Amino acid sequence: MDEVCEGKDFSFPNYEEKILELWREIKAFETQLERTKDQPEYIFYDGPPFATGLPHYGHILAGTIKDIVTRYQSMNGRHVTRRFGWDCHGLPIENEIDRRLDIKKREDVLNLGIDKYNEECRSIVTRYVREWEKIVWRTGRWIDFNNGYKTMDLNFMETVWWVFAQLYDKGLVYKGFKVMPYSTGCKTPLSNFEAGQEYRDVPDPEIMVTFPIIGDPHKAAFVAWTTTPWTLPSNLALCVNANFVYVKVRNKYSGKVYMVAESRLPALPSEKPKPSIANGSIPDTKKSNPKTKGSSSGKTGDVVDSYEVLEKVSGASLVGMKYQPLFDYFIECSESAFRVLADNYVTDDSGTGIVHCAPAFGEDDYRVCSENQIISKGENLIVAVDDDGCFTAKITDFSGQYVKDADKDIIEAVKEKGRLVKSGSFMHPYPFCPRSKTPLIYRAVPSWFIKVEELKEKLLENNKQTYWVPDFVKEKRFHNWLENARDWAVSRSRFWGTPLPVWISEDGEEVLVMDSVEKLEKLSGVKVDDLHRHKIDHITIPSSRGPEFGVLRRIADVFDCWFESGSMPYAYIHYPFENVELFEKNFPGHFVAEGLDQTRGWFYTLMVLSTALFGKPAFRNLICNGLVLAEDGKKMSKSLKNYPSPLEVIDNYGADALRLYLINSPVVRAEPLRFKKEGVHGVVRDVFLPWYNAYRFLVQNAKRLEVEGFAPFIPIDQASLQNSSNVLDQWINSATQSLVYFVRQEMDGYRLYTVVPYLLKFLDNLTNIYVRFNRKRLKGRTGEDDCRTALSTLYNVLLVSCKVMAPFTPFFTEVLYQNLRKVSNGSEESIHYCRFPQEEGKRGERIEQSVARMTTIIDLARNIRERHNKPLKTPLREMVVVHPDADFLNDIAGKLREYVLEELNVRSLEPCNDTLKYACLRAEPDFSVLGKRLGKSMGVVAKEVKGMSQEDILAFERAGEVTIAGHCLKLTDIKVIRDFKCPDGFTDKEIDATGDGDVLVILDLRADISLFEAGVAREIVNRIQKLRKKAALEPTDIVEVYFKSLDEDKSLSERVLSSQDSYIADAIGSQLLPSTMMPSQAIIIGEETFHGISGMSFVISLTRPALVFNLDAILASYAGNMKFAQGLQTYLLSRDHSVLKSEFQLGNGKITVSCIENLPPVDLFLGEHLFLTVGDYVSSTKKSE
Repeated sequence: MDEVCEGKDFSFPNYEEKILELWREIKAFETQLERTKDQPEYIFYDGPPFATGLPHYGHILAGTIKDIVTRYQSMNGRHVTRRFGWDCHGLPIENEIDRRLDIKKREDVLNLGIDKYNEECRSIVTRYVREWEKIVWRTGRWIDFNNGYKTMDLNFMETVWWVFAQLYDKGLVYKGFKVMPYSTGCKTPLSNFEAGQEYRDVPDPEIMVTFPIIGDPHKAAFVAWTTTPWTLPSNLALCVNANFVYVKVRNKYSGKVYMVAESRLPALPSEKPKPSIANGSIPDTKKSNPKTKGSSSGKTGDVVDSYEVLEKVSGASLVGMKYQPLFDYFIECSESAFRVLADNYVTDDSGTGIVHCAPAFGEDDYRVCSENQIISKGENLIVAVDDDGCFTAKITDFSGQYVKDADKDIIEAVKEKGRLVKSGSFMHPYPFCPRSKTPLIYRAVPSWFIKVEELKEKLLENNKQTYWVPDFVKEKRFHNWLENARDWAVSRSRFWGTPLPVWISEDGEEVLVMDSVEKLEKLSGVKVDDLHRHKIDHITIPSSRGPEFGVLRRIADVFDCWFESGSMPYAYIHYPFENVELFEKNFPGHFVAEGLDQTRGWFYTLMVLSTALFGKPAFRNLICNGLVLAEDGKKMSKSLKNYPSPLEVIDNYGADALRLYLINSPVVRAEPLRFKKEGVHGVVRDVFLPWYNAYRFLVQNAKRLEVEGFAPFIPIDQASLQNSSNVLDQWINSATQSLVYFVRQEMDGYRLYTVVPYLLKFLDNLTNIYVRFNRKRLKGRTGEDDCRTALSTLYNVLLVSCKVMAPFTPFFTEVLYQNLRKVSNGSEESIHYCRFPQEEGKRGERIEQSVARMTTIIDLARNIRERHNKPLKTPLREMVVVHPDADFLNDIAGKLREYVLEELNVRSLEPCNDTLKYACLRAEPDFSVLGKRLGKSMGVVAKEVKGMSQEDILAFERAGEVTIAGHCLKLTDIKVIRDFKCPDGFTDKEIDATGDGDVLVILDLRADISLFEAGVAREIVNRIQKLRKKAALEPTDIVEVYFKSLDEDKSLSERVLSSQDSYIADAIGSQLLPSTMMPSQAIIIGEETFHGISGMSFVISLTRPALVFNLDAILASYAGNMKFAQGLQTYLLSRDHSVLKSEFQLGNGKITVSCIENLPPVDLFLGEHLFLTVGDYVSSTKKSE
């Protein structure tokens, strides 16, 4: 394996760029597809975005989810075709061209020419494709752009025709009127989904208008309230609620008689008389308190007192009554119109309880008027507003005016007619077109419909067959949307889209629906190579009834682009014209993923069309993500610049960090995420750096074997590692298998958000338990064989964890894998060609639980130390671990003992299963668990639980349950709390304890002299380690460490260095040498003076290893020739120390020097003629003593 740099010098973004280059070189994605081509298919549907805008975090999030799932499936031996798709038609494109060409009205397009307009649209469709490819590729997503599908391609459009033709043949298509949200800016109706995308708080007029009742003896008038005065010219009826009580009232001051709902009487203006002004004097406003005309701002009592009730009648009794129309534009409808209807959509929470109906401009208005024969459904409804939102010539007084602009003029006209009761304005949320940013109106438009309401029960049944994450989106939001599904208007009177394949004769009697290009060519005799309007609108089909019936012409409409995207599962593979077997064997598709907004968009259209076509859902599994918001909780906005660009974040922290940040957030559970780039940095800090450091530690110590002259590191096979006797090897192997099991389980359940927290815990355990507690083994201080076992275990754990995480972090895992594979024969060229790991061997649940408890014990003991200001450097005598589980105590007192003692710097550990020896037990009911279950019995049960004796609690723990007040309580219902009971004769300063309700840890805090010396030794070691770091030394760098006391009384330092020499040598990996032994030729690479360290002052020096010569032995080799001996020493001191060491290792401690001019050859032996380090010399001297 190649050497690696320190974590602080490792640039994650730079290495990701190198991996991208590697993937390009080896054609990684293409190769993966080729290698799995004969494997079972996994069908993934990629919802097409528009390429007219740049990708944002929402796209990156959805793309990451898709990439993780498809990579996982590929590593599990599935063939996953991933083709990018582009939504090419519809309003986003047309709206941009309208702005570019300054197109205001439909006629502007016709004057320009549909051909020129459509080609302008085509020219911008793929404007940002390169930018999309760059960002998608940079985020690590593997998807095929070269063979991507476009909704404007001939093959795609042909399948869309086929889909529509199938529905038509099934009787699921009809033509009619529908009142729909209508964009006057884009001159087209919008789906309810589109209409709900942008609401703004705007002021609108609110007025009350009278409609005199024909033949009423009191000359009463109905009063209707409206916030859309522009609809009044098209009024054809009034609607009441049959169940309400209505009152006929006379104003006591004006004499006017009104009919309103009794509950809405206070909404009428009080209309009190103005006080008289005598001799031109100004009245006292404080006394008179005049109101503005028509105001209802007075108190309810004032309004009611202003009216005399003449009659009370039921709403049902008003049905059929005729009234005088406000305007005479529809006077020809008088026979059936201008009468009172009843429907339950009329409410009494606002207005007057009487609603004015203009069937061309209100969904309920249209329905009610149709049901009551005011208008006939399906006939040509007169819509007095044109496509641009302006009144037609039918409305003579306001012809050509934009409807919203005409409100003021209409209110003035109503006032002049004496029909205005009250006027004002109010703020309310109003829908705007998300494209043109103009206010929407509701307008009846002729359209072709799919009978969704007829499919409702099957849609609900098919929804049950699908699996969603999170499931509440399916069970609530999507279910409710399906339950209230209405017929779908799929046609749009636009230009750039897939044309409806409907040809109709001039008399309307003959209708032909094309299901293929071939059919159109056959019937028309015209060659077709493009299905856009300007290529086929001129094509006619001779009538089958004969020449005298003329020809059939195509209707002008195009499809709603949601119909196209809903056809994607069939159209992207040109089914049924191609790929019949591929589709029919793998439908429904296995997986889709998009944002929460698609529950009313793409997810819905997919479900509707698949149900209508095949009676099945379109997909089996679905992940629905929430919205990514700016840090301030607002929608991300380019104009507000309230979010960092994705490439900026990736360039700073890497794509893997961004991927994990997004996945490990509420947004994958369909909740909103406030994006913070600091969160991405946190992923680097908390996930990738610990992970990298564990990998770096492996590489450094594997290289150290070679540096020290041992055979290169080759990992031991996994089967042999399973038999390791080391408890932490057993534990980390088991934890790795648990990681494999968990990630497999969660990925098979599409719960991506649970994986990262588990990985974080695993990495924490790997670095802070396995690597930390195994430093000696990994550094070779317990022997070569044990070192190789530990390194191989770490190697295997890293390799397996990389494979497990490869779908999530494709770059970083590839970086590690490319180096790890260098010591493994027969490894795959890329980690993404590897199979996803399977569980191998048994997981040791007991050892995993014991180590988990061990970490708890360590944390609890640290808490006690902190409480008593006893740093870890201060050794303690003893700790007692109290727990009733004998197996756990055996593990702690046995194979885990040395790790606990070393980590906590404690001399001895005593296990204790007598839970009453050091603790008092008390029981507390878990209110969060029992509250709902027990209800009123909670108080009685709680009292008895709290009153349980020590013996009762122990019996409960043994039995696992207890019956109290007739309720059976389990271990999870009652919390057993162990409060420390200090032994007799001790204070809490001498012995203290803490617990977590499961295990109790007790520490002996008393000091003694031997513990003091051990503590001083740890302080010295700590300063040495910090100096190594300060000198920028790698763990594999060999240095010699010298100690020089600056104290007059050197007895303490001498005593510490004597009693703690083995500990210090073990900790720093070499002897701590007295400064008096430092050779004159030693090169100092780090030196620092310390004062007041446990009452001592001293200097620590770090030097390069220096040779120590045995002059007597060298002289003997040269027969006492001092000149020769000095020449040899000079030569050896000039040599590179590490090279010289290697030569001695190769010669088994012997080298022959024969290259020195004028000096005879001489054999030199380590330990006889020289020593490679001062430490070696000191060790040799001690042995000889």
